[in-house]
Amino acid sequence: MTNPCIICVAITGSLPTKANNPAVPITVSEQVDSAHEAFEAGATIVHAHVRNDDETPSSDPEKFARLKEGLEQHCPGMIIQFSTGGRSGAGKTRGGMLSLRPDMASLSVGSNNFPTRVYENPPDLVDWLAWEMLTQGVKPEIEAFDLSHILKAKDMADRGLLAGTPYVQFVMGVKNAMPVDRDVFDYYIHTVRRLFGPDAPWCAAGIGQNQITLNEWAIAAGGHARTGLEDNVRLDRDRLAPSNAALVRRAAEICEKHQRPVATWQEARRILGLPQPGAKKQGEAA
Repeated sequence: MTNPCIICVAITGSLPTKANNPAVPITVSEQVDSAHEAFEAGATIVHAHVRNDDETPSSDPEKFARLKEGLEQHCPGMIIQFSTGGRSGAGKTRGGMLSLRPDMASLSVGSNNFPTRVYENPPDLVDWLAWEMLTQGVKPEIEAFDLSHILKAKDMADRGLLAGTPYVQFVMGVKNAMPVDRDVFDYYIHTVRRLFGPDAPWCAAGIGQNQITLNEWAIAAGGHARTGLEDNVRLDRDRLAPSNAALVRRAAEICEKHQRPVATWQEARRILGLPQPGAKKQGEAA
């Protein structure tokens, strides 16, 4: 039996600017075009942030609404995942776009150090974001920057704040947080399988030069992979990545190397338990 690999493309993020790489998409139209190219290259999840005109991060629901409309029109079937990360806003403004009912949203369930600050995710805010996702029919992607975050996801699932099998993403290589460590990575997988079952889907993301390392580890180990200009603006030390699609194609080549087909959007939705486009979500009126 084949084990398709879902490729998630994180197209923009909150930090990279055109000064870092001119290919970073900032405007809504640039983001839609970049996501469409990545979709055609094999990405089936688009992890999306929005920016202001001066390239600073934003949580503006109106910008998210325009982005969602464009993605649905130009990337039909692609899984739209909005970021509720803490660089774009504070408190409940981080979840202001959840009423738009994207397919998924990122959910950081615990605090940790970042390069120059503490990434604060207080328990009451985490629970509120999870509840908003639950009531809006939005599937969380649990962002695990530490082992305790996987255990926190289990606690939240036990309390009824997460529906279905949690989808956990290991984030490694953020300065001052969890480094890229193979023993830790393997134990993350062990912990997900112990807590959520042997078939629980999981993903991994590596920051900067670690992106290709985590792509390789995750794909070889049967997980799913995240790539994109949010996490890494380079192909290698000497070359900037020309597009998000170029990074997706590199991940797809790793899939081929390990004899794993790249998941179609239909397969990705099935693996993650997401409805097909047009189907009613949990909580929607008939």
